[in-house]
Amino acid sequence: MDSSLNSKPEIQSATPPKEDNNSMEDSHNDEAAISSSLETVGNGDSSQLPTISSKLLRMLEAATNWRPALVKMQNSEEVFEENDGVVSEAPRTKRQIQYPEQTREFDSRLTKTGRRSLSQSISHSSTDSNSSGGSDAENPEEEVSPRDMQQMNSKGSRDFCIKNIKLADFGRQEIELAEDEMTALMALRKAAQGEKPLAGAKIVGCTHVTAQTAVLFETLVVLGAQCRWAACNIYSTQDEVAAALAEQAFPVFAWKGESEDDFWWCIDRCVNVEGWEPNMILDDGGDMTHWIYKKYPHLFKKVNGIVEESITGIHRLHHLSKAGKLCVPAINVNDSVTKQKFDNLYCCRESILDSLKKTADIMFGGKQVVVCGYGEVGKGCSAALKAMGSVVYVTEIDPICALQACMDGFRLTKLGDVVRQVDMVITCTGNKNVVVREHMDLMKNGCVVCNMGRSNTEIDVSSLRTPELVWQHVRAQVDHIIWPDGRRIVLLAEGRVLNLSSSTVPIYVLSITATTQALALIELFNAPEGRYKQDVYLLPKKLDEYVASLHLHTFDAHLTELTDEQAKYMGLSKNGPFKPSYYRY
Repeated sequence: MDSSLNSKPEIQSATPPKEDNNSMEDSHNDEAAISSSLETVGNGDSSQLPTISSKLLRMLEAATNWRPALVKMQNSEEVFEENDGVVSEAPRTKRQIQYPEQTREFDSRLTKTGRRSLSQSISHSSTDSNSSGGSDAENPEEEVSPRDMQQMNSKGSRDFCIKNIKLADFGRQEIELAEDEMTALMALRKAAQGEKPLAGAKIVGCTHVTAQTAVLFETLVVLGAQCRWAACNIYSTQDEVAAALAEQAFPVFAWKGESEDDFWWCIDRCVNVEGWEPNMILDDGGDMTHWIYKKYPHLFKKVNGIVEESITGIHRLHHLSKAGKLCVPAINVNDSVTKQKFDNLYCCRESILDSLKKTADIMFGGKQVVVCGYGEVGKGCSAALKAMGSVVYVTEIDPICALQACMDGFRLTKLGDVVRQVDMVITCTGNKNVVVREHMDLMKNGCVVCNMGRSNTEIDVSSLRTPELVWQHVRAQVDHIIWPDGRRIVLLAEGRVLNLSSSTVPIYVLSITATTQALALIELFNAPEGRYKQDVYLLPKKLDEYVASLHLHTFDAHLTELTDEQAKYMGLSKNGPFKPSYYRY
């Protein structure tokens, strides 16, 4: 086994999310299995947790030993060399994922939900989540709702609802391209497919449905899980990818341009199935968790664990925990170091520019921009815009983040003080009512307003739906809101996450998040009873480091190793973890 997994940090509990007071105790017992505990961030329990599951450790060992490396080009075909020295041609044929037989049984036992309005069943969830809102179909008069269509794939399965099954071949090509970039996740898939660490897991998910997330879905299936999936965002679904999943009998209920009612209907189709009950939840925004908790409480109590990747979903879980209503353990993926830095900072630094160009055709040089929030997302957006020559203002409530903004060369201000003069307003807070009607009434003609945070509540879009304002739909994800005096603002993606609604996200970045999600699901599912209480936990830093190390292979990077003398001097294990849990990268 990789000796890097044999450290034993002692971790105390911490309060979420900024006050980790964890201490690390180095272990030099290279023969013992890792007993790195997870950090609880809910109720402050300080008891140390047992070891990470043995299945997970074996899988990590095997993944470490499997790393295909491109060694030469031969007859225009890529040739790969694995660690055992065997050279094999890179596969170019279409790969078929073998899904559990569960899917063939659904056609005969799906319950009837009809066209009833499911969104009325939940009081406030749809308005607090990025996933709600109206449809933005390109040609709504020509569109037929997928819910009204009779759909069947080539295998005879009907357990899905997508826009067009004929797009499956194109979607499969996109998934295969994503697999080439998501090397770490593919390494885990290859290493653990024999052991099936998720055999018996019934995972219900609500995340984005894209080529990159499809690689995660199919990895979970290869590892033994049965899955049912809905989209967490009404605009981010790639219809061709959903078709490719449906063609392989993967139960997916998602299409680009869903309505509010469609969104909740799709979630319900994942859960409301006779003879099938989920025991794991993978969520992005907390909508699936909220729906099951409110509508199917008897199922919620049977769930083994929840993995959540967004700040909005984490807030919801903490509310349940504080109220004593969280009856299952949950892992907070959003606050893992790899997710925070790579998905939030580096990803948004690249995707903000692409998104603005595609939607608003903006020239950045000389533009005055205010970025609301200087967390990891705000840092990425601000850096990208500054590099393009924009004059960037920052608003912030946290004095530490505010000081960082000042030291990075940005002008710290209040939105109300600059809203009349700026050309763009970008929200990155995860909060609500950051930009309200009073701000928009003062904006200059042509000001662009958009959101890069998780929740669609940052911009008070509902306040713009009044009789005196005219909405002019220009093209997909672009609306002009026109005031009586002829002044207009440009609203992008109706206030939802801009880069996920209007552009694409780098595959490599999503590989990091997806790998972390897979590890979290395996750990929760294989954990012995009693290891995790009914609370919200963070992954151990050792696993964070492990996810990073898997992705270093892409750059042909080589880590420096501590000598025995250096490790002893620093009080560290030579194999990590190398930073205490309270360390801020």
